Amino acid sequence: MAPVVPNGTGWPADVLIVEDDPIIAIDFEDRLLGFGVTEVRTVGSVIQALAAIAERAPDFALLDVELIRETSFAVAERLVALKIPFVFVTGYGAEARIPTEFSGQPRLQKPCSSDALEAALKLRATD
Repeated sequence: MAPVVPNGTGWPADVLIVEDDPIIAIDFEDRLLGFGVTEVRTVGSVIQALAAIAERAPDFALLDVELIRETSFAVAERLVALKIPFVFVTGYGAEARIPTEFSGQPRLQKPCSSDALEAALKLRATD
């Protein structure tokens, strides 16, 4: 279950998007592929995300904080345990309720610019 080796561009080769809004997920996917990410997988729930991680650990993940009837914190816990970098994505800004154990995690405000998304990926590349 080792992460995919980065693709030589400095970008993660495999990014997991956990997002319940298909329009936002497609937007993220298009931009990531445009940056040079080789593979983007999108899921809309915690169960789907945990299954995708178990199948093949990503190099990086974008986690929508508030999913339809749940939060993505169980996914964040799994990613932390596997030492896989991730960014929380939220439309709630500073008022998003992030548990203290994740308070140091990077966040992107929805809608986010391509520059902000690119910066999050570059930050991951230097980890």
